[in-house]
Amino acid sequence: MNVNLRVWRQPSDTKKGHFEDYEAHNLNTNMSFLEMLDVVNEDLTLTGRQPIAFEHDCREGICGSCSLMIDGEPHGPEGKVATCQTYMRSFKEGDLITVEPFRSKAFPVIKDLIVDRSAFDRIIQSGGFVSVSTGSAPDANAVLVPKSSADMAMDAAVCIGCGACVAGCKNSSAMLFVSAKAAHLNSLPQGQPEKDVRVLNMVEQMDKEGFGNCSNTYVCEAVCPKGISVDFIAKLNRDYAIASVRTKILGR
Repeated sequence: MNVNLRVWRQPSDTKKGHFEDYEAHNLNTNMSFLEMLDVVNEDLTLTGRQPIAFEHDCREGICGSCSLMIDGEPHGPEGKVATCQTYMRSFKEGDLITVEPFRSKAFPVIKDLIVDRSAFDRIIQSGGFVSVSTGSAPDANAVLVPKSSADMAMDAAVCIGCGACVAGCKNSSAMLFVSAKAAHLNSLPQGQPEKDVRVLNMVEQMDKEGFGNCSNTYVCEAVCPKGISVDFIAKLNRDYAIASVRTKILGR
């Protein structure tokens, strides 16, 4: 299998970027998209050219670091998969494939296809934790958790923080990410003491980072590799409204 690539190349965060064209030959259709890039980089290295910089780690759809825009779609044409789970059989012989980094003011390009997603880390640091001591594992297991709450927490906790929701949204909103991270702690008994301050702080930090507002187009759910529901955004909006009123009344 042979394909043509149009890849975004940018030497650094201070330099302007541009697209460059490459050819990828003798590919196996069962290669992942990242393995295809490995082949291209090997050819570039052997010919003395600078390889394409892109992020990867687990290559099992768990870490979320492999995030790429492929033909205008976060992670590529297949649904509910990360870039490392997108295979070359999703493309046709001779296809021209455009590869870009995620585009968002809050995700500045570091080099080529690598963006700085530390904004997500700062949102997590602002409230994505539990301060109350939960004890050792046996003590934590002794806390009774309703199945409905446990299911909701687990459904939210599958978020891998890849940023596809931001890249897919026309407003570069991070509401799906923030709502999932808040919900997976707010749904559990251990997360209740800080529920209000957690929601307020995480939303405030999200706004500081420069993410856009949610306009309910639901693209975020469609491009999320884990299929996280937009219902969590509705829950975040509800929790935020309650927390704002409660904080104002109690003066906290």
